[in-house]
Amino acid sequence: MGIVNVTPDSFSDGGDWFAHDRATARGLELTAEGAHLIDVGGESTRPGITRTDPPEEARRVLPVVSALAEAGVAVSVDTMRAEIAEASVAAGAALINDVSGGLADPRMLPVVADLGVPFVAMHWRAHSTTMQDLAYYDDVVADVYAELGARAEAALAAGIAEDRLILDPGIGFAKTAEHNWALLRGLDVLAGLGFPLLIGVSRKRFLGKLLADANGERPPRERDDAGAAITAILAARGIWAVRTHSVRQHLDAVAVAEALTAR
Repeated sequence: MGIVNVTPDSFSDGGDWFAHDRATARGLELTAEGAHLIDVGGESTRPGITRTDPPEEARRVLPVVSALAEAGVAVSVDTMRAEIAEASVAAGAALINDVSGGLADPRMLPVVADLGVPFVAMHWRAHSTTMQDLAYYDDVVADVYAELGARAEAALAAGIAEDRLILDPGIGFAKTAEHNWALLRGLDVLAGLGFPLLIGVSRKRFLGKLLADANGERPPRERDDAGAAITAILAARGIWAVRTHSVRQHLDAVAVAEALTAR
């Protein structure tokens, strides 16, 4: 899943693809590199940032979704708002990726059920302004398992088909670096929920901390190799998909993992 942030303020590439033509070109470029889905988002969720209002989110996202869909690209839309989900599917989106798992907008789950598209429900506790205040767990793997399981039950109860539901443990969302590593080690447990898993580690701060040197944390754009290393391990473990700012090196990592695990 290749990331196209149509935002001025995302943590690693804010502003790079803010213009509609540049965002569309980026989506086409990532598709040409081999991305299976292009995830278009118009609202940054980096820690501490305030929300984008709905008309601005729609203005950012919908023209890009429409242009990519018309070009034959499979598009997912990263949104927490049911109205954006509806408009995006009308514009050609094939999947809704909600970092709140339906908690931010009570209309999201029934709307997605009516739309009949696949839905990614991420583990989430609060919006970006306060989420890191809630980064406490008795056992992060067990707690995320329980909370994600509750979102899965809510999605199914709302009418989302079981075979259209994907779960995401929310790496970096209300999590410390230690929590993130524990969740990555515990993905076999989370897979026990019975749904495909989407994992997003691309350029996140816990990788910058891991790679820190005398100059401080590794900058976001210099974390891609570490992300690809994780992708290789995830591919060997059968994870459904990764969400990433770069594509080619991650496909290379998947190819290596598949070759090493072939029987």
